Amino acid sequence: MTLKEFLEENHLTVNDNVKLLFEKLGLPFEVLRELEEKYGKSDKMSKSKHNTVDPDEMIEKYGADTVRLYILFAAPPQNSFDWIDSGIEGAHRFLRRVWNFVNEKADDIKGITYTKEDFKNLSEEDQKLRRKLHQTIKKVNEDITKEYQFNTAIAAIMEFFNELTSYKGDNKKLLKEAIENLILLLSPFTPFIADELWITIGNTGFTVQQPFPEPDEEALIEKTKEIPVQINGKVRAKIKVPADADEETVKEIAFSNENVKKWTEGKDIVKVIFIKGKILNIVIKG
Repeated sequence: MTLKEFLEENHLTVNDNVKLLFEKLGLPFEVLRELEEKYGKSDKMSKSKHNTVDPDEMIEKYGADTVRLYILFAAPPQNSFDWIDSGIEGAHRFLRRVWNFVNEKADDIKGITYTKEDFKNLSEEDQKLRRKLHQTIKKVNEDITKEYQFNTAIAAIMEFFNELTSYKGDNKKLLKEAIENLILLLSPFTPFIADELWITIGNTGFTVQQPFPEPDEEALIEKTKEIPVQINGKVRAKIKVPADADEETVKEIAFSNENVKKWTEGKDIVKVIFIKGKILNIVIKG
């Protein structure tokens, strides 16, 4: 059979359902996966091209929550998109990671209660995580209620989850707040998994019965900032300063830094350029 005959018999073009083409010709799928990862599938789904995806099959394989999450994450709701197997597999891996993480932490946070007052005097690491949590809550609220950009809302949740899994602290009240809100943020997109996890961490009822998270405006305020110190255009140190620090305060902190001393002691300082909250640039002679 010629290639032309094969394509006609299977209702294909060279750029259409390539997976079937590879399968029929016995070609290695590794090459196809690499191409799909890099470029995606070029053709839109069409019944006439016999390259549509059966949602029942996808739900059977991955679950309704995974399919829903992938569809909403793949593109803004007003846009069409190409179905890529690696995309739904990525959504499935993400939800599996969330599931495993919450189940792993469940025993530590069951029975833990918290109020806003419990977060008044947090360590720097705890402040960073809580600020990221409430930045995420704020963004998700804005994206789904004002812009209807579900894909960017989900991306923000994924970004927060990565930071949560990197948290090394042992503040169980903060961990409970973070996990509860993570579950509630996911609940519009993955209601079945969210409800299961809600029960897993010791709560009752359904997530739909809970108020949707609102950001704590105080948590959004950065108390300190890390800014780079450049000397003749090269970063020689990074210093932590109060978020509202003026130039004199920042210069005092910078010139007490050992690395800055190393590069400036005994040198003529031509000028200092300060951009608040961004950078301190020291120009030296020689």
